[in-house]
Amino acid sequence: MTEKKITTVMDVMSKGIITIEPTASVHDALQLMRKHNTSSLVVERRDEADEYGLIVVTDIASEVLGKDLSPERVNVYEIMSKPVLTLAAEMNVIYAVRMLSRFKLSRALVVDHNRKPLGLVTQRDMVLRSLAGEEGA
Repeated sequence: MTEKKITTVMDVMSKGIITIEPTASVHDALQLMRKHNTSSLVVERRDEADEYGLIVVTDIASEVLGKDLSPERVNVYEIMSKPVLTLAAEMNVIYAVRMLSRFKLSRALVVDHNRKPLGLVTQRDMVLRSLAGEEGA
């Protein structure tokens, strides 16, 4: 009997994150997204007791573009999601997918034991990368 290998969140996450200060403008966030070819940014904590936030392109679309606001006059903290759902790097992707589905989220921040961000993971990453390995089994 062959033992099935467990795929962890760390196995499928996108390593490295791009961060932004909460007081930065949405215009600055857009420039950073373009520069790094990403659709999401992690919003820094103010201090150790604070939580991370997340700003994604859909936030900007609905809260700035959709409301005809100026990206230069809206701050990241005004439209970000906070707190952002965090997943342990060693969590099995099966449970991570269940958690994201339960909260109707598409992505989560991956953290280590000290709550230090390691990367981001999306449902797409987890489905495509974890199930792709089963085809050869």
